[in-house]
Amino acid sequence: MAYDKGDIKEYVRQHYGERARQVGLLSVVAIDESACCADGMCATGMDDSLVAFSNLYVQSELDDLPVAAVAASAGCGNPTALAELKVGERVLDLGSGGGIDCFLAARQVGPQGNVIGLDMTIDMLSLARRNAEALGVSNVEFIEGYIEYIPVSNASVDVVISNCVMCLSPDKNAVTSESFRVLSPGGRLHLSDMMALGHMPEEIRDDPQKWASCVSGAEERDVYLDRLTEAGFVNISITEEGKLRSQEDGLPDMISVKVVAYKPA
Repeated sequence: MAYDKGDIKEYVRQHYGERARQVGLLSVVAIDESACCADGMCATGMDDSLVAFSNLYVQSELDDLPVAAVAASAGCGNPTALAELKVGERVLDLGSGGGIDCFLAARQVGPQGNVIGLDMTIDMLSLARRNAEALGVSNVEFIEGYIEYIPVSNASVDVVISNCVMCLSPDKNAVTSESFRVLSPGGRLHLSDMMALGHMPEEIRDDPQKWASCVSGAEERDVYLDRLTEAGFVNISITEEGKLRSQEDGLPDMISVKVVAYKPA
């Protein structure tokens, strides 16, 4: 039986809502050099199966960030690291979680720019807003919505970023076309995501738990490229950042990738 997109989306929402509730038990304090790992997991004791790769951020990037923003991150890359964000730019983060990438982007665009974090999970949005309040940032806002139906005006942002979220969506065509729509001419897409190095078995596609773990929704390189091209993106590049070997028979190996694409000017 083929997976139901609505069921997959609801399972993912509940999965990450539980993560936000776990993180919410932490005190919102600044992470310091005594933290044993960059993703904060070893300090929190949370389920590390929710994290694809650790040590994605250097310590200097995490200075002064609330530990709850760091611990909530379940990404597979650092989309702001190579985005070359400029002062005054408008940035949209798809699936912003606890806000870590939004806060890093906000530093780069400065008070003249602004950052929007979009998430469908109420508990994550509440956590992100508390983190923003703790930081005292004024150029970041968090809004509720789906990445398949982005509640942002046409051509209203300069950069779209996302961290291991595209692979969670059961309707990637919608996410890609919506990202293209909201970008201004000449705008760019910077994604950290998971990619499969082979065919994903249908029984895995139907497994909601593996969807939420960034496995079932991972696609092969050619599929990814074709989708971006069909949406209108140009100058597309995909760079491997890390490899994760499958521990299960029949499952392809996975890689974390950095995806960059541009909307024509």
